[in-house]
Amino acid sequence: MTLADSDRELIEAELGREPTPAEAALFENLWSEHCAYRSSRPLLSAFESEGEQVVVGPGDDAAVIALPTDEDSEDVYITMGIESHNHPSYVDPVDGAATGVGGIVRDTLSMGAYPIALADSLYFGDFDREHSRYLFEGVVDGISHYGNCIGVPTVSGSVAFHDDYEGNPLVNVSCIGLIDDPNRLVTAVAQEPGNKLVLVGNGTGRDGLGGASFASEDLSEDAETEDRPAVQVGDPYTEKLLIEANEALLDENLVESARDLGAAGLGGATSEMVAKGGLGARIDLERVHQREPNMNALEILLAESQERMAYEVDPDNVERVEEIAERYDLGCSVIGEVTEGNYVCTFEGETVVDADGHFLGEGAPMNDLPAEESTQPDRDLPDIDVADAVETVVGSPNCASKRWVYRQYDHEVQVRTARRPGDDAAILAVREAETGLAYSAGADPNWTDAAPYEGARAVALENATNVAAKGATPLAAVDCLNGGNPEKPDVYGGFKGVVDGLADMCETLSAPVVGGNVSLYNDSPTGPIPPTPTLAFVGTKDGYDSPPLELAGEGSLLVVGDLPLADEAEARLGGSELLAQEGGTDRFPELPDEPAGFVETLAEVADFESTLATHDVSHGGLAVSLAEMVHEDSGVDVSLPDAAHLFHEQAGRVVVETSDPDAVRDSFEGIAPVVEIGTADDSGTLDVDVGGTEVELAAGAIRDLRSVIEQELD
Repeated sequence: MTLADSDRELIEAELGREPTPAEAALFENLWSEHCAYRSSRPLLSAFESEGEQVVVGPGDDAAVIALPTDEDSEDVYITMGIESHNHPSYVDPVDGAATGVGGIVRDTLSMGAYPIALADSLYFGDFDREHSRYLFEGVVDGISHYGNCIGVPTVSGSVAFHDDYEGNPLVNVSCIGLIDDPNRLVTAVAQEPGNKLVLVGNGTGRDGLGGASFASEDLSEDAETEDRPAVQVGDPYTEKLLIEANEALLDENLVESARDLGAAGLGGATSEMVAKGGLGARIDLERVHQREPNMNALEILLAESQERMAYEVDPDNVERVEEIAERYDLGCSVIGEVTEGNYVCTFEGETVVDADGHFLGEGAPMNDLPAEESTQPDRDLPDIDVADAVETVVGSPNCASKRWVYRQYDHEVQVRTARRPGDDAAILAVREAETGLAYSAGADPNWTDAAPYEGARAVALENATNVAAKGATPLAAVDCLNGGNPEKPDVYGGFKGVVDGLADMCETLSAPVVGGNVSLYNDSPTGPIPPTPTLAFVGTKDGYDSPPLELAGEGSLLVVGDLPLADEAEARLGGSELLAQEGGTDRFPELPDEPAGFVETLAEVADFESTLATHDVSHGGLAVSLAEMVHEDSGVDVSLPDAAHLFHEQAGRVVVETSDPDAVRDSFEGIAPVVEIGTADDSGTLDVDVGGTEVELAAGAIRDLRSVIEQELD
């Protein structure tokens, strides 16, 4: 590990001396892009993160949001967090993805919450490439094994394939936790000098050394072998014990503050805890329980061994904490105490770290980088046969069924999943608040590659539409902002565009962005990734029922939102799956003028008794949305003026099957156009007239087309 010369000069001026090897390594990790957000923090002020529902906003391990409850009911909170484990998942897809799940679950525990749901958003190179499929299979294996073992359901997410992820896949995982008693809320802010610092969980080994700095560098050609020691190794069975031990500690009110051991290991977690409280610490590193012999101070301080939590504990309660740890067969070490001075670590009688905690965590200078704005391309559309194009898009890996993925997850454990994976959004039954919680997560790299700002606005609107289509109104969101090397002006310009676009649309939708993660330097010898703003979005509704996306086969089919069908309206195909498959360029679609009104009204219409089915129109356009709604007992008979309207991917649209079209039109009057495109029937066939050209696909043929991932991997 090497500390940059400019950083070393700043550190030496603050310390008044040269840093020790342990200090230099600690500063390198805590001042890395992964921890300090040196290139992204100047941009993040664009997000609106406040609201009456926000209890704890950005800056802690997870955000805390109050759910709507009756005046006479006790407050119920949820936590929201999201993390990336991109580089580790390239080097070791199984352990890299698994430890990403473990880390975001421990972020949830450290707030005093019990984890109730996960969502994974995954991005890989072209599905036809063997290496992409290898990474894909390994990542899904890691997520499913870890989540299933700890008993937390994976209920939502997304999968996308794009050439530019070939050398650097993305693995973004979000988690929702539940706090059913506000008195159980814990933060990472150290409370009082004299309190003890207690480490609970797995023994510390040498795995994950330098993980934070590794995540802040471009991947090299030999990363899969050379960077293997920087990848942590997960143990889900110990994590499950840690989850239950954490509950026991909270039940007895034994925790003053908490932080999970993630990036920069013990040094990162404990220094951040005391710095947030304006305090210091004294830590004896030799007291840390270890699973490998002869570890030195730097290794103990920075190893990112998994399944570990740091707790601040009143001295009178330490013995009880040790008893609970022993009951759950977890290691437990009293490693030091909170002080009023510096952050100090000793090892075998020698002081190896002595620095101001706030300077460690907040002293890194921010980067001032140039940014180039992207431009929209000219229109250059391919000549297509409509029937062939429908089959190509419906059967593309991006639009195909992701059943192969989510069938490997136990998505019903804890018995809260009222709407399961495969629909627009999952619905969780939060019975403690008598509330349905809708949960959607994902991004579309085709959109943000084509137009970073507008594409990110579309990502936010699509996730909000997913939630509203199931009858829920927006509550809050967290984001995982993934980009390439920010030192390249075009890359940084695209990253700035997605930040501004996401912030703009979330503010418009009154959905505060309450936390998140930034992952830059996702660059490799094959080039940078597309700017990828994963959004995990939640909304609430009364009750747990919601309309399905599958057709009932007996109502009128309406498209709500700009189709467009008017002669002067142009169906733009920029960012569409059609162009990704067939080639060509086009400008990105314009978004609706009243997105907030559209989302709010859609949530109301979705709960009408006359609403039989709802499904958002996004990836693949109407061609894919209608194909996904068809099944053996229900089909559609629709008419569109030309092919562009079938593949246009403007966000903020939904297909509604209804027995009362006038009620839908009346509800959206003055807010969004409503166009009747045909009817649902019992034919089990997708039957579309496109400007006089008939396209017909039976449900069985659609199922075969959409099973391309299962056919290849099973």
